[in-house]
Amino acid sequence: MAPYLLKRFVSMLVTLWLIVTITFFLMHTIPGSPFDRDGKEANPAVVQNMMAFYHLDKPVYVQYALYLKSLLTLDLGPSISHYPESVNAMIERGFPVSFQLGIVALLLAIASGIALGTAAALRQNGLIDYIAMVLAVIGIAVPNFVVAPLLIKYIAVEWELLPVATWGTWKHVVLPAVALSTGPIAIIARLTRANMVEVLTQDYIETARAKGLSPVTIVFKHALRNAVLPVVTLVGALLANVLTGSFVIEKIFAIPGMGKYFVDGINNRDYAVIMGTTVFYSALLIFMMFLVDIAYSLIDPRIKLHGKER
Repeated sequence: MAPYLLKRFVSMLVTLWLIVTITFFLMHTIPGSPFDRDGKEANPAVVQNMMAFYHLDKPVYVQYALYLKSLLTLDLGPSISHYPESVNAMIERGFPVSFQLGIVALLLAIASGIALGTAAALRQNGLIDYIAMVLAVIGIAVPNFVVAPLLIKYIAVEWELLPVATWGTWKHVVLPAVALSTGPIAIIARLTRANMVEVLTQDYIETARAKGLSPVTIVFKHALRNAVLPVVTLVGALLANVLTGSFVIEKIFAIPGMGKYFVDGINNRDYAVIMGTTVFYSALLIFMMFLVDIAYSLIDPRIKLHGKER
């Protein structure tokens, strides 16, 4: 296991370095200045001093080297648009909110998607199957930024069942979590159904039926465990989808998470905020993918961390 973990750790560092490098140089190709306000630039002397303070007056490769040096000490630098606040402080304040929303949406997607896909597979070509797959197609086709205003209009405004926006109690989590989870629910449901249909035709399932095991035991102990393996692999990608998708949802629901800072950072060309949030989320998602690999091997004993089967 140790060689595998070391190899994966090095691979994670290389991947993160590539993301940092590509993002850094692409960001500096964006036209305009972070000191523009409403199309008007500040006093030239002030701009010159600010450029020097943030090292923006130096060549790009020097800025890159300085950023990598600060990154090694986990210092993401000061924000340009929110000075003197640091990017680290902004992440420390905003990430718990985004993470809470993302985890709730992901758990909702996994539970609902697996349940919907399993029900569709057990009633293949029946009414439940057709209804589930129609809902899955709609969930994939309709983006979450379209679902969110519809939820606000009907559930929050017309029916007054939940708050319209902001953040505070569990009621504020429901609508944005549902909006975020619609796409992942559809993906998981379709994947679970396809795998369950295949697994239910395997010889070991027929053997379990011949032994007289109950349908509940066959489905949950034998069939579902193998059918959800591809879903476990998908969790890392779904987490990326949920967390990045939350940027727009947080803006719609006025949630004080990292999405607010990221969007504002782009609008204000706040290089430190753009880089800081990108690096933070990239490191988090790379680590989550590593945990998914470990979870996959635990669910299926045939899979070993060193990549061999026994």
